[in-house]
Amino acid sequence: MAILRSRQIRDMSDDDRTKKLKEFKLELFKEKGKIDVGGVSDNPGKISEIKKTIARILTIQKEM
Repeated sequence: MAILRSRQIRDMSDDDRTKKLKEFKLELFKEKGKIDVGGVSDNPGKISEIKKTIARILTIQKEM
């Protein structure tokens, strides 16, 4: 899943932001689950990028 930047998030509607937030949270859950089971993440930096994107979405939602 592509990482979203602030400008892209601001241009989205409220419904789109909420939908993307759910998608990112689900993806984060899957990645963490993979690691918890004992597997190896394909891209170790992906988890931190997903967390940052979730934080961006939540911050912009609170601003509006």
